[in-house]
Amino acid sequence: MKFLQTSSIISLSILLMACYRFTDSKEVAVKQYQPNASTEVAYFASGCFWCVEAVFESVKGVEEAVSGYAGGFTDNPNYESIGTGKTGHAEAVAVYYNPAEVSFETLVTVFFGSHDPTTVNGQKPDYGPQYRSIAFYKNPAQKKIIDTAITRLSKTYSKKIATEVTLFTKFYKAEDYHQDFERRNPNQAYVKAVSIPRLNRFKSRFPELLKEEKK
Repeated sequence: MKFLQTSSIISLSILLMACYRFTDSKEVAVKQYQPNASTEVAYFASGCFWCVEAVFESVKGVEEAVSGYAGGFTDNPNYESIGTGKTGHAEAVAVYYNPAEVSFETLVTVFFGSHDPTTVNGQKPDYGPQYRSIAFYKNPAQKKIIDTAITRLSKTYSKKIATEVTLFTKFYKAEDYHQDFERRNPNQAYVKAVSIPRLNRFKSRFPELLKEEKK
């Protein structure tokens, strides 16, 4: 369940269409993706994974983005258990990318540039530990890239960066009906009110990083 930061009618109306409220688990056709031998995978969490997935899939060099759960301590989490905020996991996205076309450093730029990293446990209008900001790393080199970005951003934000820098351990793919959710449901209320505006803000800020068909 979401935690409201304000009791205003506007916030309440957004809450009623929020990410966790959608529980339509009907079967959907999921596109089949086969990574190449050179494909690498990065993992990020920054609020509702519908939004995050759409942002990364707009970036040149990203082959696929998959919604799922990571960063917690329970095995085999699902959408319902994640919604309790008690699994330790966050809604996360696995970003499959071609390192010859886009670097991990650029993906970190996309991550920090597409959400507010100073927000603790959430991204408007979704709040709770399952929506916290996490940048996962697999090796010391990736950790250094993330830490360097945080040091730089700390000079531009008045609030402390809340992003967790966490060693990646395991990613659990989310249910099929969450995959490519924004693309498949452009007229869904939350998508129209939150996901698409967030994607468009990213596009306007980083046009040089976009795939031609996403501009």
